[in-house]
Amino acid sequence: MHAASQFIDRIVPGGFLAHLSTIVGFLLALFFFARLMSERRAPANTFAWLLVVIFVPWLGVPLYLILGGRKLRRLVKDKKALSADLPAMCQTDVSHVCAPVAKTVQGAGGFAPVGGTRVRFLLTGEEDFAELERQILAAKHSIHIATFILGRDATGRRIVELLARRAKEGIKVRFLLDAVGCLFSSRGFVDPIRRAGGEVGRFMPVLPFTSRGSANLRSHRKIAIFDGTTALVGGRNIAVEYMGPTPMPKRWRDFGAVIEGPGAVVLGEVFIADWSFVTRRPPEAVASDAHAGGAPVSGTAEVQVVASGPDVPGDPLYEGIVAMIQQAERDIWIVTPYFIPDEVLLRSMIVKARAGCNVTLIVPAQSNHPVTDFARRKFTRELRRAGGTILLYTGGMIHAKAIVVDDRVALFGSPNFDLRSLFVNFEVGVLVYTPQEIAAVSAWVEDVRKLCVVATEKKRRITSTIAEELCGLMAPLL
Repeated sequence: MHAASQFIDRIVPGGFLAHLSTIVGFLLALFFFARLMSERRAPANTFAWLLVVIFVPWLGVPLYLILGGRKLRRLVKDKKALSADLPAMCQTDVSHVCAPVAKTVQGAGGFAPVGGTRVRFLLTGEEDFAELERQILAAKHSIHIATFILGRDATGRRIVELLARRAKEGIKVRFLLDAVGCLFSSRGFVDPIRRAGGEVGRFMPVLPFTSRGSANLRSHRKIAIFDGTTALVGGRNIAVEYMGPTPMPKRWRDFGAVIEGPGAVVLGEVFIADWSFVTRRPPEAVASDAHAGGAPVSGTAEVQVVASGPDVPGDPLYEGIVAMIQQAERDIWIVTPYFIPDEVLLRSMIVKARAGCNVTLIVPAQSNHPVTDFARRKFTRELRRAGGTILLYTGGMIHAKAIVVDDRVALFGSPNFDLRSLFVNFEVGVLVYTPQEIAAVSAWVEDVRKLCVVATEKKRRITSTIAEELCGLMAPLL
């Protein structure tokens, strides 16, 4: 053994191995920096990854390859081709809506605004559950549902039971579950649907790891489309803390809507693109049995669906929110469970507050993620010092996501006001441009405000300061 070792040392000197290690490390770092810069990330996210790679390079670079990707170029290409096929009759003239916001979203790779849509808001988890149940039972051709979380509870079991029943009756049922969010409910728990002839898709399983994209890219979208012309969209997952048949004291407060007509058609295209990606089936094959046929339901609302994430070339959700804030003249209301903005969004809010605009942020007094509560403190402190108002919701956990600017535009859907939702997750939101719908969102926000207290400046202890800084560094990677 000793002789063999000496022989290897003579052929492969220790100095050579050291040089080889240095070269490989340099090439890995070069690759990492080139890849990181090409992703056009938020500065905080870029800095967080740089710290990981600098201090633990041999672990940081492989982790980035597994977790750090932000765009899926093949999916971007497929999605662009799909959106190009949307009926031109659905599109509305952007001069009739908040043109700067609409044009910004569309220019960043989002869908065009559509008119002729009917919108009805779902203000409670009981309303949302009843509507979901009703639409499942009423569907005549197809049921497409995507969710981030499916609870192994009474709510989840009831929806699985209904979907299995409709699949057995010949309705085309497709149920798309995020593989991480539904880690314990995407296999045997939904077997009744599979046995009845329905289909269940698992969005980007982490194990076994595949090369189709980063394991960090999760589908946070919550949409349900029935016969291609009616859709449910919002922030609620399918679990008892979000929805159910009867009121529950600790149920989270959330927000959603029923959308009928052209807006639902666009949401259906989002689902079809996601299902095609998961199943590797061409979009045309999925779309062929998704629609009930006939003209979309006529309504008066003008809406713009914003599908954002790794499947679009730009960041329409982020840029749309920036445009909304920068276009504000009087009021900006933001409701979100988590508040971790990037520098541009925070500065835009601060500038508006200093200019005399009423900038109000509503967050839970205590969310379900303490790390994000610590991380948000420095942002809320800066905004408050600039003249903004921070309201803490005391009615439990508020999971809703909504933004209202003046009386001109409102946004709701699945995205949180944090870096993960804005730059990493697959998300879907809906912009509404018509007065009646904007007024309805504003009325709901006013209802939420009644259960809030104004946040005040508190003396900072050394322990809370350290926790705040550490959580702030971690937050971009969460």
